[in-house]
Amino acid sequence: MSPSSRDSANPILRRLPLIGIAIAALLGFWLLRDYLSFDALRQNRETLIAFRDANYLLCVLGFIAAYAAIVAFSLPGATIATLTGGFLFASFPQAFPVLPGAIYNVTGATLGAVALFLAARWGLGDTLARKMDTGEGVVKRIKDGIDENQWSMLFLIRLVPAVPFFVANLVPALVGVPLFRFAVSTFFGIMPGAVVYTSVGAGLSQVFDRGETPDLGIIFEPAILLPILGLCLLAALPIVLKAVRGKKGV
Repeated sequence: MSPSSRDSANPILRRLPLIGIAIAALLGFWLLRDYLSFDALRQNRETLIAFRDANYLLCVLGFIAAYAAIVAFSLPGATIATLTGGFLFASFPQAFPVLPGAIYNVTGATLGAVALFLAARWGLGDTLARKMDTGEGVVKRIKDGIDENQWSMLFLIRLVPAVPFFVANLVPALVGVPLFRFAVSTFFGIMPGAVVYTSVGAGLSQVFDRGETPDLGIIFEPAILLPILGLCLLAALPIVLKAVRGKKGV
């Protein structure tokens, strides 16, 4: 059976994962928003620390699985999850205290992003990508432009803070980006932001003791934002060079 006949024969079946994600996102927004919050983390911090100390490996695996589920089902609380990763695991080794929590955060986020990517591509991406390949005009040019600069574009949408994580997970699936490229660019592309928020999470004990809330706008401070923008420019450089060479006929 050809791909097009499979699509027409099982349109609802192919969209079931996306439908399930949409339903889970709506239910999660209403049922879990009070639990995936900074106040909930504050109130349960002693319980979480005690569980981590008694069951470190189980805590790590459970945290990664929970983070992946939050991302895959687009549940509220991804930022709180990142802070929790820093709060619970940014302690060893002392020379790089943020490293363990950042790795766990990036791993969980990447696994969840891959799950959402696969659901979107299975439900819509293959069909849409084929239509864009066979189409004409502006749509075809957009698809060709993305194909010619996939690595750069993938890193750019991960590095630019203004691009919502949900959007950065769906768009590549809808234009036929290979899974390997998506996974690699996600893992490394979200690292700068993950390290920043993990470091904020690592200092939550002092924030809790002072009765304050963490400053999540830290990523827009010049000392943080400028290096990230520098990485954005580096990722965009191949696109710029290719455009310049194309205009000059090189």
